[in-house]
Amino acid sequence: MYTGMFSVVLVMAVLVGYLAIGIASGDVDWLNLVSDPSWSPVNGAFGALSMIYGSAVVCVLALLLAVPAGWSAAIALSEYLPPRFARPLRLSVELLAAVPSIVYGLIGIMVIRPFVSMLGGVPGGDSLLAAGIVLAVMIMPTIVAVSVDALSAVPARYREAAYSLGLTRREVVRSAVLPQARAGMRAGVLLGLARGLGEAIAVFMVIGRADGRLPEAPGDFFGSLVRPGQTLTTKLAGPEPMLAGTSGPYFAALCALGVILLLLVAAATVWGTRKSSNRPAKRGLRALSGHRAATRLRIPRDRFTTLLRMGALALPGALLLGMLAILLTRGGSALNPVFWFSPSTGAAGGGVRDQILGTLLLLATTALIALPLGYAAGVLIGTRATGKTVRVLETLTVAIGGTPTILLGLAGYVLFCSAMGWGRSWLAGAIVLVPVVVPVIALTTAGRIRSMPPEITESALALGLTRAQYIRSVVIPYTWPATLTGLLLGLARAAGETAPLIFTATVFFGAPAVPAGIVNSPVQALPTHIFTLSQDSGAPEAITQAWGSALVLVLITAALLSLAVALRNRFEGARRWTT
Repeated sequence: MYTGMFSVVLVMAVLVGYLAIGIASGDVDWLNLVSDPSWSPVNGAFGALSMIYGSAVVCVLALLLAVPAGWSAAIALSEYLPPRFARPLRLSVELLAAVPSIVYGLIGIMVIRPFVSMLGGVPGGDSLLAAGIVLAVMIMPTIVAVSVDALSAVPARYREAAYSLGLTRREVVRSAVLPQARAGMRAGVLLGLARGLGEAIAVFMVIGRADGRLPEAPGDFFGSLVRPGQTLTTKLAGPEPMLAGTSGPYFAALCALGVILLLLVAAATVWGTRKSSNRPAKRGLRALSGHRAATRLRIPRDRFTTLLRMGALALPGALLLGMLAILLTRGGSALNPVFWFSPSTGAAGGGVRDQILGTLLLLATTALIALPLGYAAGVLIGTRATGKTVRVLETLTVAIGGTPTILLGLAGYVLFCSAMGWGRSWLAGAIVLVPVVVPVIALTTAGRIRSMPPEITESALALGLTRAQYIRSVVIPYTWPATLTGLLLGLARAAGETAPLIFTATVFFGAPAVPAGIVNSPVQALPTHIFTLSQDSGAPEAITQAWGSALVLVLITAALLSLAVALRNRFEGARRWTT
């Protein structure tokens, strides 16, 4: 268990060390950095206020759109639909979570930017609002999937007891289910926030990347939403890290942006994991008394709430169908088997055989490394740590999950490719992706453990089980479905990561389908292939190839998810004894 947490701390130490060395290479005026919106390396001006503002606005917009819809959809899936209908809908939600960031970016360019352009009357549509909408669509499936796990973990006897009191379904959910599932549902929001703060590529493609943009007056806030902007991640994911070199004030300022981003993630996590003593019980008592005082409105409220939640549940399905329609329309070449099994030729010809093999190799290696580490960290947070220790460990874990992957790629390049002499290596790429997956596994596992009814733990300890026996016989059977969900969500995010692989593991062409070793053994991968092709907007054949490659990546992820969900549904039988 301690090994998993040690890996999280080690990754954080490497990142902090990398950033600290970079900051030490030049003078950083911290006060000017956080108070001045001007960013002009040519003139020696390094102000990040507009980027901090952009990051905050984009993430708040995404949460305002995604959290109500995500929680409502999760409640509808868990509490309103029978399993035969809920399972395929849940699979569609997890498929949305598995859509790579680069695909969301392409769809943002095609759909969301024109919508914002029409809404705000601005050309192009690049804006903070477009970035917020893209992020909301990206993080909502994560919130839904993790929240469904938390709701499903509430034993059925709680619902039965509430129904026996004559409560409506809305009252049962509010008074008996939500207080028990709160920790896991909050973990889903934290994972969504971590992804929102750390996302670079999709936001990079729709935000416009304009420096120094702030509202000119308080009344100009809403007008600023439909204008181009900049975030901390888009600045770090742009060309400037490569232009800044490895020392000097320019590079130091960029490293300082990374430190600010890590601090923002940590602050959000501390707020999200703050202790809420006795709130569930009090809320339940108030709810019951309120229901009795307004008896005439109970049934209409219940019907209205049901309508809202079922409507929210339709949203993920509509998003998935729309996304598949776009992919099939633009990437129809992927429906030809020749496209899958032939190698690429030239700049935008042939198929994607080698890219598929490289992607599967990276994901399989990442899963083998991340699963034991993430599960051990989750068990440590959920069973061994208490009070302030939990908040510290969760802060570290979510901070790793929210770290811009461009920083992971740069740190991996310095450590593995340069210092260790690996050069471009598939193993370096897989190791760099591990910090993307481990936090997801750890937080979903810990949230599931905390939602475990206390009488189960008390019964196990009363039987004289040792701590190891308790974990093996009680915790693992209870948490395994959530852990598998966390692994799938983590791999879904890792499958679409582009920036870290560009620096450590992949090349656009020339790499063999299967590497012969570790040192100087790059691979070709679908995410970086799509990103490179999408930059050549002047060549229609390149864009067609990019959409076809995107459809291949989505179909592969869907096949893996279907297999994993079948296995998870089988494992979920192991927790029926808890109900």
